[in-house]
Amino acid sequence: MSFLSSRKLPKIAIVSSERVEAEHARARLAGRYGSVAPSEADVIVALGGDGFMLETLHNNLERQTPVYGMNRGSVGFLMNDYDEEDLPGRLALAGRTVIHPLQMNAWDEDGTLHTGLAINEVSLLRQTRQSAKLRIYIDGTVRLDELTCDGCLVATAAGSTAYNLSAHGPIIPLDARILALTPISAFRPRQWRGALLPHQARVRFDVLEAEKRPVSATADSFEVRRVTRVDVHERRDVALTMLFDATRSFEERVLAEQFNS
Repeated sequence: MSFLSSRKLPKIAIVSSERVEAEHARARLAGRYGSVAPSEADVIVALGGDGFMLETLHNNLERQTPVYGMNRGSVGFLMNDYDEEDLPGRLALAGRTVIHPLQMNAWDEDGTLHTGLAINEVSLLRQTRQSAKLRIYIDGTVRLDELTCDGCLVATAAGSTAYNLSAHGPIIPLDARILALTPISAFRPRQWRGALLPHQARVRFDVLEAEKRPVSATADSFEVRRVTRVDVHERRDVALTMLFDATRSFEERVLAEQFNS
């Protein structure tokens, strides 16, 4: 389904990362097509890389404004190709990709609760030379009594091609309604490679020997140090929309990535 359902031109907010090429592109596009404040926009055009796309989505969690990215950064998996021609036409033909973030509830060593939303993944990582030791619950049942590792993560389908893939986790099609639970450099049990979970699963991590083996927890770029427990679940009530050119949908990108060597 295309983004626009009528011939009415949308109000566009054009934003950019701090990279010089992104800022120059924003100035040119704003001069050509105009730009309103993100709070007034029907669609946000984000110029930068994948990190800036995530930042833009996070900044618009309340309004949940659709975001159309164009690559003026380094990676650009979540971005469309940069082209200054016929921006309204590209927006009119763009397809929607709706993603639901993960909520992280993390308790630190003082018992303080910290919450954050992750569009890509929630990750736990050791803070020192000592490996982390984690106990993993799924829907209240202990599934792994002790995982000795560098860390572990829960990834959305949208985030499955990011850190999850680097940790040798599976690539997940967006319509699969599945989460990836992926260990990072697992030492014990050596043969455990992670699990695929239904999207409604609730994951809990208990940090074992937390004082000796401190662990941090991160929801995208929001980090909590020295956690003792982390709960993760999907927020179906939050729907974030990314827009992609009809010639190369996000689903096609995910499929193609599985055949890259």
